[in-house]
Amino acid sequence: MRIAALIVAGGSGERAGSGLPKQYRQLSGQPVIRRAIAALQAVESIPPIQVVIGAGHELLYTTATDGLTLASPVLGGTTRQESVRRGLEALARLAPDGVLIHDAARPLASRALIERVIAALEAGSGAAIPLLPVSDSLKRREASGWSSLPREEIYRAQTPQGFRFAEIHSAHARFAERPVTDDMALAERAGIGITAVQGEERNMKITTAEDFGLAERLIRGGEESRIGFGFDAHRFVAGDHVWLCGVRIAHNRALEGHSDADVGLHALTDALLGALGAGDIGQHFPPSDARWRGAPSSGFLAHAANLMREAGGTIVHCDVTLICERPKIAPHIPAMRTLIAEILALDASRVSVKATTTDGMGFTGRGEGLAAQAAATVRLPMP
Repeated sequence: MRIAALIVAGGSGERAGSGLPKQYRQLSGQPVIRRAIAALQAVESIPPIQVVIGAGHELLYTTATDGLTLASPVLGGTTRQESVRRGLEALARLAPDGVLIHDAARPLASRALIERVIAALEAGSGAAIPLLPVSDSLKRREASGWSSLPREEIYRAQTPQGFRFAEIHSAHARFAERPVTDDMALAERAGIGITAVQGEERNMKITTAEDFGLAERLIRGGEESRIGFGFDAHRFVAGDHVWLCGVRIAHNRALEGHSDADVGLHALTDALLGALGAGDIGQHFPPSDARWRGAPSSGFLAHAANLMREAGGTIVHCDVTLICERPKIAPHIPAMRTLIAEILALDASRVSVKATTTDGMGFTGRGEGLAAQAAATVRLPMP
C-alpha cells in the first residue's frame, strides 16, 4: 500500500503566546515542525510528505526544514479544513492509496503509533484514528446547573489520522462548506468506516505556552545528554590568508592542511563525532583521499550534523576556542557564530566562539601554528 503524509502547519498558534507561531519555535533544540516531520520520515513506508503552511511563513518554514527532503510546501487556507483540502489536492497527482493527516503541533508521535495507523489501513479500514479514553470526570454546564457525562463513552482523538486517500479526498470536496473540527468528523459525515487504534499520552498537542515545558520534559525523559570534545592544530606556511570557523581572514601566513585547514571547524566536527561515538574526522574524510584536497571544512561539519540527525539526536550548544597570537579573531567572531549556526540549524545564541593566546608560550606563542578546541552538548535517544 502506497502511503503519503500530510502535515498541517498553517496556524498562527495564538494560544501559545506571543512570538513565532508555535510550530516554528524551538523544542529541545529543534523547531516543533521539524520534529513532527522527522517522526513521519522515520517510517520507511512514507516517502512523500506534503506540508501545508500559512501565508507569510515561507522563510520560517525554509529555515526550520533546512536539509530535509520534502515536496514544496502548499499555502493553506483560512481554516484547518481548507488547508487539509489544499494539501490533499497537491498529493492527488501522486495517487497514493492512503494518507496520514498529522498536526505539526504534535511533534512526539512515536513510530509505533504511526505504524499502528498504517497497519489498520492496510487491513482494509477506510479510516484509522488514534483514540484515548478520558480519565477525568466530565461535566456539562446547563441553564439549570451542572450535569455529568458518561466518560466511558468519550474519547480523545489524536493525529496522525489515516484514511484511504480517494475516500477522504472525495469527502473534503463534498463537504467543503460544512465546517468540522478534524478529519475524523468529516469521515463520520461521509460514512467512512472508522477503526480505532490505541493513541498515546505522549502524543500531546502543543497548544499553550505551558505545553512547551511538558513536551521538553517528555523528550528529556527518553534521552540522554552527552558532551563531545575536539582538538585540532595546523602549522603555518607561506600564504596570504587562513580559514577559521568558515571565515576567510587575511593574514601573512596560511595554514598547512589537506583540506582548507580550518582548525575551528575541524575541532567542532570531532566534538560532534565524539558525542556520537562515531570516530574522528580522519576516518570520515581521510587525508589520503584526493577528494578532500582543499575542501571547505563546512562540508565536514554538515556531515557530522547530518549523522546527528540520523541518530535522532539534538545539538544543544557548541563552544569553540581558537588559540593563537595572530591573526586577531575578535572582529570575525559574529560572522563565525552565524555561519556555524546556519550549518548546524541552530539559533546563534547556542553557538559560542572565543579566542585566547598562550602569552608567547608553546608553538602557538612562537607563531609556528594555530590550534582550536571545541565542545558540543547534545541529546540522544536512550539506547
